Amino acid sequence: MRWEDFRQSDNIEDRRGDGPMMAGGGSSGQLGLGAMIVLGLLGYAFGIDPRVLIGGAEMVSQMSHRSQQQVSAPSRPMGAPKDQVGRFVAAILAENEDVWKDVLPAQTGVQFRPAPVVLFNGATRSACGAARAAMGPFYCPLDRKIYLDTSFFRDMKNKFGGGGDFAYAYVISHEMGHHIQDLLGILPKAQAAQRAAGGARANAISVRIELQADCFAGVWAANANEKWQVIEQGDVEKAIATAQAIGDDRLQKSAQGYAVPDSFTHGSSAQRVQWLERGLKSGKVADCNTFSQAN
Repeated sequence: MRWEDFRQSDNIEDRRGDGPMMAGGGSSGQLGLGAMIVLGLLGYAFGIDPRVLIGGAEMVSQMSHRSQQQVSAPSRPMGAPKDQVGRFVAAILAENEDVWKDVLPAQTGVQFRPAPVVLFNGATRSACGAARAAMGPFYCPLDRKIYLDTSFFRDMKNKFGGGGDFAYAYVISHEMGHHIQDLLGILPKAQAAQRAAGGARANAISVRIELQADCFAGVWAANANEKWQVIEQGDVEKAIATAQAIGDDRLQKSAQGYAVPDSFTHGSSAQRVQWLERGLKSGKVADCNTFSQAN
């Protein structure tokens, strides 16, 4: 993937040099769904990276269960980092910003507002509670920031068998997809529906949220490639392989030998690939309606 010659976003808050800053009373129990805790424990038991089992965007479906009184960490100066990983994140964020500031108003009539990325090591605080490396990347709708421990990229490659710049860009763009959902008013409505539903139905809504974020990541990639020809040979295949590998069915089968569809919160491997490819092929927000009964 081409990224080195593109601008870098200044909407980066780099906390990687800070010590751990946990939200008051933060614990794994605050993460909400018991399924997420079980998946984390299974990850440790079976030697699978727990952040992959939990999933980066799992936080999104849990925000309605958190107290909005939690205090986030003090902000750090914003700006593009100087190290290689930080520069990569800043470049992908800039490409997302430059695509969505045009695509979102043109296709939906909604103005785009940037979502800063907070880089951290190990743990930090967000307006949504404690942020830990094992949770993977996530979007917090309470402060409209994306949280990313950059060791996630290394673990994707070394422990998970994924990797590649476009696969990493897909992860960042998936989280930006949740921000797009927030700007469109989809995310708060979906969270309200989850609160009302509970149980397996709430999980099914979470799957729709996550699959739409996958599709929005595809929409970004399609439009970025049209504007700048950023996608190189093999990039799409790597992103698809990553989407396949993080399907709930594959993760559960790896951990326990079987899958429990009612507990899925991100979608099966086939679903994740389907919606990523749909966004890649169409480049249109309207084609990412995962909540339609027809899908």
